[in-house]
Amino acid sequence: MTNADESYHYQIIGRAIKEIDVAEGNLSLDELAARIGLSPAHFQRVFSKFVGVSPKRYQQFLTLSHAKTLLRERFSTLATTHSVGLSGQGRLHDLFLRWEAMSPGEYAKRGAGLTIFWGWFDSPFGPSLVMGTDKGICGIGFSEETGPELAFQDLISRWPNANFVEDPMFLEPWVLAAYDMKPGETGKTPLHLIGSPLQIKVWEALLTIPSGHVTTYGDIAEAIGKPRAVRAVGTAVGRNPVSWMIPCHRALRKSGALGGYHWGLPVKRALLAWETADMESTEPAGGLSEMASKAASG
Repeated sequence: MTNADESYHYQIIGRAIKEIDVAEGNLSLDELAARIGLSPAHFQRVFSKFVGVSPKRYQQFLTLSHAKTLLRERFSTLATTHSVGLSGQGRLHDLFLRWEAMSPGEYAKRGAGLTIFWGWFDSPFGPSLVMGTDKGICGIGFSEETGPELAFQDLISRWPNANFVEDPMFLEPWVLAAYDMKPGETGKTPLHLIGSPLQIKVWEALLTIPSGHVTTYGDIAEAIGKPRAVRAVGTAVGRNPVSWMIPCHRALRKSGALGGYHWGLPVKRALLAWETADMESTEPAGGLSEMASKAASG
């Protein structure tokens, strides 16, 4: 499949997710296909191929009750995950990520002497702004809710002294690997984490949460050895600059509420729904199908 084909399908899926999210109640296949401008059969085929489940099933995963169901059924106990301590390598889907953190001294310079390349790319969650150094991706933002200008200003403000160069071709191999998530293809998307020591610890913890699972802000605080710092952990989660790959969308409130999300709650719901769909499409029958039924029934 060519990059143009991927871009076309990402645009279709992004538009479909947006239509599903703003609709009052579930849309039938015919209604959704008509809004996208495709025949029902063609739309069903494209959507199911790229998301892994039917549009009907996906709409169940976008419900607000689904977050609570995830917390009941797919809660990741980070105390167990971290039983051997925080390692320098995390796993996202079936893709291993190589990452390197900037030293505190380098972070204090706020990007001085650093060249950051940037470019816009289509994603299943709408237009995405990706930034990276020669060591790896350091920023991913989504503009569906904020608009492109605010998304751009948001990311460059993290490292105000850096030199920013528009160069999507430099980033493209990493971006395609990040959004494709092909099993067994390791080491294709390196990350360059640029943050304070506390933020780095929180982002390390997020990287250990398996795809399709969630955790709470309090559990993250426990995992990094700061059980009283739940508020500070929540702030660090919100400051995560590498959305999707450092999965801050997997952090929920203890009540099961979604909490906030820097790029908008519709995007957070879409990220969680996408991962649930991916898990259901690869699990044996009975796993998440049962969970989806519970989510649909509220």
